[in-house]
Amino acid sequence: MTITIKDIAHKAGVSYSTVSKALNDSPLVKPETKNKIIKIAKEMGYEPNYAAQRLVSKQSRVIGVIWPTLERIAPSSLVTKINEEISKHSYSMILSIDSIKTSIELFKRFQVDGVIVFDEHNQEMLKYLSTFLPTVTYGVSKDKAYPVIDVNYQEAMNIAVEYLFHLGHEKISFVGDFSPIDDRQIEKYYGFQKAMSKFGLPITSHNLINTTGLGWYDGYTATNKILNSSFKPTAIIGSSFDISAGVVRALRDANYIIPKDISVISYDNIPQMANMEIPLTSVGVPVAEMAHHMVHTLLAYIEDKHSVPLAQTLTPTFTERNSCAQANIITGK
Repeated sequence: MTITIKDIAHKAGVSYSTVSKALNDSPLVKPETKNKIIKIAKEMGYEPNYAAQRLVSKQSRVIGVIWPTLERIAPSSLVTKINEEISKHSYSMILSIDSIKTSIELFKRFQVDGVIVFDEHNQEMLKYLSTFLPTVTYGVSKDKAYPVIDVNYQEAMNIAVEYLFHLGHEKISFVGDFSPIDDRQIEKYYGFQKAMSKFGLPITSHNLINTTGLGWYDGYTATNKILNSSFKPTAIIGSSFDISAGVVRALRDANYIIPKDISVISYDNIPQMANMEIPLTSVGVPVAEMAHHMVHTLLAYIEDKHSVPLAQTLTPTFTERNSCAQANIITGK
């Protein structure tokens, strides 16, 4: 038998409206009354009628998330934090790993209230999506018609290079994907070059190693290219957690000791970095902070499109661990 608000109200000895307000966590209901009603609802096995609620509120309380790949660790970590943040606000999340076009059709059927998108490659589809659904993304905020949480990649690279410079490093390599269609990776690429110039450090093709991909093996093979070349860096900056994990493995396989022989810094700021065989010094906006800003921005945008700016720039955090050392104690190979 289906349990209704009427059944709960009868057992609790209160009005239908009081039960409705209590189940929706309204501050108009006294805490003791609210707790009593919630307890009775659980005991009776009450299940909310979301379809009916949607007809009344005009909201589904469901957020769509589009991310075409979950193969890499950092994206998976961020999606997990986003789901936790969405749950805090009594919303549910639908995750699609399909293209934006396919995901749009899915979200139409579920009548989601808003969308968080991680694929910036298809700007035309993103513009189309944002015309009928509140849309938020992260990465690079320039020239966007929807809210973007900008994580300031160029400043992250500046922080990394400056840290190594003060440790005495001059021969620094940057290992990353230089794909021109990915604004996020290009920002890191430009940020590294600007920082090297700022500190008067030499930069040639030997400093810039294109992985042509964002996976672990891409970082591994790119690092082997460095080790087999005439250029011997004293430090390497990896453009993501997965790439940096490949960097570390290649160095270990070649019998380099981190950081005694070569220092390593990684972009990204996820908890897993502290648990690697060599805990990685890292720079980037923490995933929990990114998730918080993305979800809060989207929920505010759903309520009022004029309530949030199109660009919000977060400050990268530098986390020092065990993968860097003074250049003057490096032995080299």
